[in-house]
Amino acid sequence: MDEVPLSVLDTDLYKLTMQQAILQHFPEAEVTYQFTNRSKDMRFTREYVDMAWAHILRLENMHLTPAEHAWLSEACPYFTPSYLSTLLALRLDPSSQVTLTYVPSDDDPNYGQIELEIRGLWWQTILYEVPIMAVISDAYFRVVDQDWSYAGQEDKAYEKGKTLLSHGIAFSEFGTRRRRSYPAQKTIMHGLIRARDELEGKPGMGSLSGTSNVHFAMMFGLTPVGTIAHEWTMGIASLLGYEHANAHALDLWEDTYPTSPSNALHIGLTDTFSSEVFFRDFLADPARARRWRGLRQDSGSPEEYTKRAKQVYDQMGVDSRTKNIIYSDGLDVPRCLVLQKVAQDIGFIPAFGIGTSLTNDFVRLSDGKKSRPLNMVIKLHSINGVPCVKISDEITKNTGDAQAVKDVKELLGLPVNGKPNGKQ
Repeated sequence: MDEVPLSVLDTDLYKLTMQQAILQHFPEAEVTYQFTNRSKDMRFTREYVDMAWAHILRLENMHLTPAEHAWLSEACPYFTPSYLSTLLALRLDPSSQVTLTYVPSDDDPNYGQIELEIRGLWWQTILYEVPIMAVISDAYFRVVDQDWSYAGQEDKAYEKGKTLLSHGIAFSEFGTRRRRSYPAQKTIMHGLIRARDELEGKPGMGSLSGTSNVHFAMMFGLTPVGTIAHEWTMGIASLLGYEHANAHALDLWEDTYPTSPSNALHIGLTDTFSSEVFFRDFLADPARARRWRGLRQDSGSPEEYTKRAKQVYDQMGVDSRTKNIIYSDGLDVPRCLVLQKVAQDIGFIPAFGIGTSLTNDFVRLSDGKKSRPLNMVIKLHSINGVPCVKISDEITKNTGDAQAVKDVKELLGLPVNGKPNGKQ
């Protein structure tokens, strides 16, 4: 991993937009994050842990360069000079802010799981999630699973880009957190840009809207794309209370990023505590629904979500045909083709954020079958000692302390153990 540049911009844009908002509203908040390996059958080794830890420690050398500072000032005018000066001066301290522990399996001590925790000021530690997840994946496919190669990756990405563009699809690359490696993501970007240069601008073609990775946006002259992640609403709920947490989160976001003609940063992420809970607050403020550019769908059934979003906008007298839905949940090319038609038929402007199926789509050398990527997350676990939870539209994606999840579901009137609790 020594060839990976230590750029603070090698992250998703929404980490930086949230960091600025946190500095403005919660500069003293203390948080913890925890790692979860959802693919439990994919295990780690001591050699792996040694490599991963060595590269996590290298993050202390990660900093914003003057050239990156100048580019951000031009490319992202929503970042204030004060924030950019703070980012320029920031240095992380992984040796005191991150812990990584190897837990050997009972059946085979040569293989096991890892426990990882991040701890510190929220505005600082928010920058760890994306690079650490990238390290976890990169080290795994260097040490534990070496049955794959880079052969054909650029052409594969090029063909995917051609298919998407030729079907009129607007899409962005969202694959940093679960990429196989930095070289893999860079190769994929070359393939997508080759497809763009060949097709974009022709009648009926779609567009490569950009990439969530700010470093690659700068490298390739693309638009950095992203708005808000779940942790923004999770943290605000723990700090200010769960009732109307979505409204509080949207209010504070608008305070940091006032609406503009483009509304680039005003896409509502709806499934932090289920989309139905989000829609309660959204329906209460039709003026906000008109101001915001649209919504992001990230769990559950996108078909059902699109129908429900249409009902919500209709109830407020807002023309859904002027609003975006950004689909970002486990997408591949065939799924995008289906959802493009779903959104257009129901009455939305669809766009797509495609991640793992671009940056971690490999086959095994031994048999030609799919080489599985790690399925993992790092989520906000607590803020100022208060547990944080996420209750998505897909029950298997719920995260946080089990009792806290149950308590929040009861408070918000969500089904507990599959049974409604009666509160509406």
